[in-house]
Amino acid sequence: MKDAGMRIRVEQELRDAFIAACQKLDVPAAQVLREHMKAVVSKVDETGGPTQKRKHGATR
Repeated sequence: MKDAGMRIRVEQELRDAFIAACQKLDVPAAQVLREHMKAVVSKVDETGGPTQKRKHGATR
């Protein structure tokens, strides 16, 4: 069982497209997000983090 929740705000269009993509892949959206979060944490652990700080809210 998960012991913490996270609430994020995204554009409705992005959310809808993400949910549709997950449904096409037959995978829960929460699972995709957890896997991505784990990959980011692992990458930072391996590299020590990014070389440049990004401003809050910046996109790649």
